[in-house]
Amino acid sequence: MTGPSAGRRVLTEERFAAVLLDSDSTLVDSAAAVRRSWVAWARRFGVPAERLGETHGMPSRQTIARLDRELDLGLDLELAGAVFDEIELNDLHDVVALPGALDALVALGDRAAVVTSADRALASARLRAAGLPEPEVLVCSDDVERGKPDPAPYREAAARMGADPAACLVVEDSPAGLRSGRSAGAATLALLTTTPRDQLGEADLVVPDLSRVRLGVDAGGSWLVPRA
Repeated sequence: MTGPSAGRRVLTEERFAAVLLDSDSTLVDSAAAVRRSWVAWARRFGVPAERLGETHGMPSRQTIARLDRELDLGLDLELAGAVFDEIELNDLHDVVALPGALDALVALGDRAAVVTSADRALASARLRAAGLPEPEVLVCSDDVERGKPDPAPYREAAARMGADPAACLVVEDSPAGLRSGRSAGAATLALLTTTPRDQLGEADLVVPDLSRVRLGVDAGGSWLVPRA
């Protein structure tokens, strides 16, 4: 567990109006399914798998548009995106909840929102497959014009929760997601479920996964306590 450095917020000393959690690799372990989906999509469109580059934490449409530009593929972007959506939605094998995810969502109740780069159908399907409750506020790629690392997804989630983004805690595992949360003005908790510590930027606190913190709600708002 890594504590805050100079200039970072001390999460244990704050109360938050809302906790905004990423889904894939934060609440849900879908990493194998995502890798399989990108390999299958690349094979379908003649893209060498080694040219996919970084895909984690960003909307698939952004990744497909980047590949189209970089490799001069001449794709029908709408068709290519729809194909990827279908591949992902049909691969829910071994999608499970990550440690601490269910406890966190139950403890936070209506103070939790999920903010994901997946579309709504896929986000809901993965939460169900993992046995996790879907919160009332679920912000997906189809809800914003610009996805992570743009701050729009977390600003939208804060607005739906009736909160100032600066009064929210963002929980993320990817550099793109953390940039999104920080750019929105939120405090950030980073998980080491996919990304090495030295690539997580200026997260306020870094822990292995959600089982290493205890989250709850009291009259002052949502709180966080690290577990030993």
